[in-house]
Amino acid sequence: MPSATTSAPESAIAVAEAGLGLRERKKLRTRQTIREAARRLIDERGYDNTTIEQIAAAAEVSPSTVFRYFPSKEHIVLTDDYANFMMAFLRERPEEEPPLAALQAVLPEMVRRLAEDFSEEYRWRRQLVRQVPAMRALVGEAQDGWIRSVSEMFAERAGLPADNLEIRVLVGAVTGALHQVLWGDHSEDTDLVEMIERALAVVERPDAVGRPTDTGSSIV
Repeated sequence: MPSATTSAPESAIAVAEAGLGLRERKKLRTRQTIREAARRLIDERGYDNTTIEQIAAAAEVSPSTVFRYFPSKEHIVLTDDYANFMMAFLRERPEEEPPLAALQAVLPEMVRRLAEDFSEEYRWRRQLVRQVPAMRALVGEAQDGWIRSVSEMFAERAGLPADNLEIRVLVGAVTGALHQVLWGDHSEDTDLVEMIERALAVVERPDAVGRPTDTGSSIV
């Protein structure tokens, strides 16, 4: 498990770099260096007392380079490349597969592959999201973008208009479930993969919420 001052582990970086060219790998490494510098400074000085100029100096890049990779300080903390990876994994799913089945396959697998990021790094981000209003706003903005991108992909596969309501509702419901798992108020030691699988099961069978299952336990 990474320490409280360690950013994304080497294994996660390796996953991110898979299939990338030299230029793209260098960009990814620069982004990661900036993130690591930002976290060190925020841990030392607090979020409000950390500036872009300080982050740039700690990362040994110029402020303009920081802004080239991240439009704001909030984006340094919250923006990562995993949404793009999830999109790539979704595109690899069979085109005839129903959207919910594809999401059920991809989302838990992404957490498994990047499990270490969802320990200290994830908890650190979640604490800032709870404390900083601008962070909470960015989470909502990112989720809106994810819903739009994923919905358009599924709609294209189905030969439907990009703004198809049913697909948007489904992807929005899955995104809301994911939000409750990743950013909701739950135990720090909870198994996130298990929670994601449970949340997606609720989306699939909302009528079963609160009803006992065959084993005598509730679905939630």
